[in-house]
Amino acid sequence: MFEAGDIREWRGHGVVDPGGHKIGVLEAVYVDTATDQPFFATVTVGLPTRRRLVFVPLSGATVGPGYLKIAHPKDVVRKAPAIDTDGELPATEEPGIFAHYELEYTPGAGGERRLARR
Repeated sequence: MFEAGDIREWRGHGVVDPGGHKIGVLEAVYVDTATDQPFFATVTVGLPTRRRLVFVPLSGATVGPGYLKIAHPKDVVRKAPAIDTDGELPATEEPGIFAHYELEYTPGAGGERRLARR
């Protein structure tokens, strides 16, 4: 897995799928609030006039020269839940992101958020 400080340094680098197809550009890292480890990233996708941020899991991701390769194909990522480029992730939408990638979602013991932007 990545060190939290290291992965943030990859902001602005390309994100590719397992086949090497470019998905977009790494915008932000979201950590699991229970472990403070990087868990999801947002990737800028879309046309210049209709950009949005899609969420991608960081599990299984590898770093290459100038890019981050994630474990999910481009077509799955493009259909992932998204927010506006200047938007924030509402707590109520967290379960949908996990469900899209067939990951188990468990909020914190006190009902707190599972993801936090770093």
